[in-house]
Amino acid sequence: MVGSGFGALAAAKKLAKAKVPFVLISETTEHLFQPLLYQVATGVLSPGEIAPPIRAVLAKYPTADVRLGRVVDVDPDRREVVYEAGGERLRLGYTTLIAATGARQAYFGNDHFADVTYALKTIDDAERLRHQILRCFEEAHTTTDPQRRRDLLTFLVIGAGATGVELGGQIKELAQRYFATSLHDLQPEDVTVKIIEGADKALPPFGGKLSEYVAESLEKDGVDVVLGTFVTDIDAHGAILKDAKTGAERRVTAETIIWSAGVQANDFARVLAERTGCEADRAGRLLVNDDLTVGGRADIFAVGDMMSLHGLPGQSPVAMQGGRHAAAIASGKRDAGTPFQYRDKGSMAIINRFRAITRIGKIELTGFVAWVLWLAVHLMYMVGFRNRYVAVMSWVGSFLGRHRPHFHYSQQRTPAPAADVAPGAPADTGPGADDADAVHAPAQVAAPATITAAHAKESESWRREQAERRMPARSSC
Repeated sequence: MVGSGFGALAAAKKLAKAKVPFVLISETTEHLFQPLLYQVATGVLSPGEIAPPIRAVLAKYPTADVRLGRVVDVDPDRREVVYEAGGERLRLGYTTLIAATGARQAYFGNDHFADVTYALKTIDDAERLRHQILRCFEEAHTTTDPQRRRDLLTFLVIGAGATGVELGGQIKELAQRYFATSLHDLQPEDVTVKIIEGADKALPPFGGKLSEYVAESLEKDGVDVVLGTFVTDIDAHGAILKDAKTGAERRVTAETIIWSAGVQANDFARVLAERTGCEADRAGRLLVNDDLTVGGRADIFAVGDMMSLHGLPGQSPVAMQGGRHAAAIASGKRDAGTPFQYRDKGSMAIINRFRAITRIGKIELTGFVAWVLWLAVHLMYMVGFRNRYVAVMSWVGSFLGRHRPHFHYSQQRTPAPAADVAPGAPADTGPGADDADAVHAPAQVAAPATITAAHAKESESWRREQAERRMPARSSC
């Protein structure tokens, strides 16, 4: 098996219970529970609670052999895979190959977007985004530049799929329930969260009343859901948005832009396509046979996000059921060539605290009941009793209380910029300054070059306004 996600783990357990020896090769040491990755990014859970070591998960099975490595090639005729581990390139023979390498972020031909946006596909992605969110709130608390403060407290989320909706709702909730109580100069309305979606509805796979409920719930909590809008360009300080109907463009400045607009198959899918002659779709996913085999090979299977079959969704239940199907054929428990039959147990998505949506057949649930059901289902699929217990305690503290136990941030030690402005010369206005601020007073020697008299005046006025907002209203008696 190649991979350590839902599909690979399901296949591994199926083979282990049948006492079939197998080797699992993974680039990472953990089994990532990806649906809860957004909770790592927003400080609800720690990485260890959703990413237990795959070796420890399979330790109780004597037929399991877990290896850390990256599979780079396959020779179908010789039945060998080539993988890199410890600086060596090694070969390993197989009787059956089950590929479950998942997917990565897709930028639709704009790969440079990856350099200026935040993704959420790995633990490293989640920790990087968590660090960024904390940095923005901390620096917004100390900056004296009102424009910079607005940019720091503006979050753009590209894509209104499950990840985009979860992150948008959680970031706004952080402003309302966490930072508003610990940063006394911060009001929830100071934080702007925009979710940009090219389709005309949020969470397009659900559609109908459920999608309407998602958009209404987010808007009610102060999240700006911008539908029918595409992103045409992104840089380090903002994005260009284009209305799908009118073609009108506008620029939105933000310090944090999160990309969750699409995925594509990982590189190993391309290797398999080339070696087996299997066709792939535009996202690089393998167009597998009905039994999940690849090309003309009856001994190579692809499961999960790296394959496409009959429009099945890229969700963990599809990967798990596919992994078990491939393992059943590999172990002889199921006849070769048996078509894969997916059993749809329903779909669900969380919006924010106490709100979620669920569809099970013709039954549709929204609100608190759907939220509790979402937590229960995801708790059930977590690996290990300890992780489940810690998750429940963290959820109680975060959703019933106001705690974020896994928020920690240390400022990077970078020297403050020196004032390179000659005495009497006009100070640099900096990006995003208003036209009214084009002429500034001479820079003071002790102040950074980006802090101007106009900025200081505006900042002082803003701080007085914040102080008045926090003062209790006087009685008329």
